[in-house]
Amino acid sequence: MSGSQLTLNLVEGSVSFRFSPEAARDLQTAINDLMQQLKAVASKATPGAGAGKPSPQKPMEYRSTGDVFLEIFCNPNIYPTPFAAKVLITLRDDRIRLSTEAELTRLIEDLNLYLEQVG
Repeated sequence: MSGSQLTLNLVEGSVSFRFSPEAARDLQTAINDLMQQLKAVASKATPGAGAGKPSPQKPMEYRSTGDVFLEIFCNPNIYPTPFAAKVLITLRDDRIRLSTEAELTRLIEDLNLYLEQVG
């Protein structure tokens, strides 16, 4: 699988790996859906937004298999706003496994930068 290097900035440090533009666009679509879910949760949580609890949203579970296996998970029900949301990232191949956390807003910025660079 060919691809350019995607760099994800984590809470502490960063990680770079080969990632295809097609997989990046799929991830971007999944994140856009997640943002809509986070906004729905946030709008129900604000005072005066309506009676009752917000309906639970389905977690985002994105997976990509290429040179490495990438999994990104986020439960939109536990964050008060999209800007507070964090994602759990698992990146692995046959020699190494990395599991860590990143801010959703930073992931969006990194993904947008990557897609601008690859055209």
